Amino acid sequence: MSYEAIAIFMFVSMLLMLLTGQRVFAAIGIVSSIAALLLWGEGGVEMPFNAAFKLFNWYPLLTLPLFIYMGYVLAESGIADDLYAMFHVWFGGLKGGLAVGTILLMVVISAMNGLSVAGMAIGATIALPEMLKRGYDKIMITGVVQAGSSLGILVPPSVVLVLYGMIARQPVGQLWLAGAIPGLMMASLFIIYIVVRCRLQPHLGPTVDKAERDLPMSEKLKLLRAGITPFLIFFFMTGLFIMGITSLVESSAVGATAATIAAWARKRLNRKVMEETIRKTLSISCMFMWVILAALGFGAVFDGIGAARAIESLFITNWNLTPWEVLIMMQLSYLVMGMFLDDTAMLVIVAPLYVPLVKLLGFDPIWYGVLYTITCQIAYMTPPFGYNLFLMRAMAPPEISLMDIYRSIIPFVMVMTFALVLVMAFPQIALWLPEYVYSK
Repeated sequence: MSYEAIAIFMFVSMLLMLLTGQRVFAAIGIVSSIAALLLWGEGGVEMPFNAAFKLFNWYPLLTLPLFIYMGYVLAESGIADDLYAMFHVWFGGLKGGLAVGTILLMVVISAMNGLSVAGMAIGATIALPEMLKRGYDKIMITGVVQAGSSLGILVPPSVVLVLYGMIARQPVGQLWLAGAIPGLMMASLFIIYIVVRCRLQPHLGPTVDKAERDLPMSEKLKLLRAGITPFLIFFFMTGLFIMGITSLVESSAVGATAATIAAWARKRLNRKVMEETIRKTLSISCMFMWVILAALGFGAVFDGIGAARAIESLFITNWNLTPWEVLIMMQLSYLVMGMFLDDTAMLVIVAPLYVPLVKLLGFDPIWYGVLYTITCQIAYMTPPFGYNLFLMRAMAPPEISLMDIYRSIIPFVMVMTFALVLVMAFPQIALWLPEYVYSK
């Protein structure tokens, strides 16, 4: 059997195992381990061993549990609830103002957590019932929560970009900075869409009753304090890193410490909050570590059989595609896989193949990491099995049907596709900030 056939067989076997409902790390790890033993005999035993040491020698891995802890301690201590109350009053007088506030809330939660799941949970439990109660169109606001939560994997500190950095061997700090402007640009496009559509169709997003938002200015200013804590945490965490005062790992420790102090200062750091935060942090961190370990083992086998070179030969020599045509094909493959797999599974499956090819074609792997992440955001919301679609179905109230959820994402997917095209056409949208910071 040729090495090309072995690579295809491994790929198909892994997809079949994933479709049976196996955990991502188990499916990937089993396929790569069996392939290594069959190809190299007893010597294949060393591959997972070497992958484990490579994983634990990667110092930036320490950022993963610290950022996850930071996000959960802020969410569990109720600081996200305070934020939404602030947006509720300050934006309630605008047509679609609560939807705009929800997008802003998601940006802040993304900057505190780095995961889309946390944003979805907070949006579905806090923002969605409030907007439904005030007569907002259920289809539009369902799309708002899904689109806003997807920002968690792009706005720093994105855990997905940390994972991409580990697998693609790219500096996480540059990836974060590269994702910042596209993430804020996408949030701005969402807000523009909401404001314009609610101006044209006011019944979709009515204003909040004046009695609820007509508070004395002193009370409104007090509500603004809810936004000070996340801003200070984000500044101390990311700002000190950008200024070169702290390293990546140190900035994650600063963020985790600042979040704990903030919860304690608000007298919300009790036993229940800490137990829930630690349990969720441990669960998510262990999941990512197992996935990374399996990915490293899988990548080692693929490198060993020359699969990356085979793909390169297929696209460039046999099919005679231009670099941009190859890039577009790679993005389309993410969209197709995103109908069935989550972002972690997609990255683990194709990163060993695509990242070397991206470098060979002359594209910047930092820029490509941003393209991958935006494409994952779109895939998250693509029927029939988009990850965010089923999260929303599990969390949404009974009056929102699965068909409502499918219909809700259409305009937001169009906005995200437009953002993707912009970043592809103008790479400096992603590359300007990391180049500017690191040049200093």
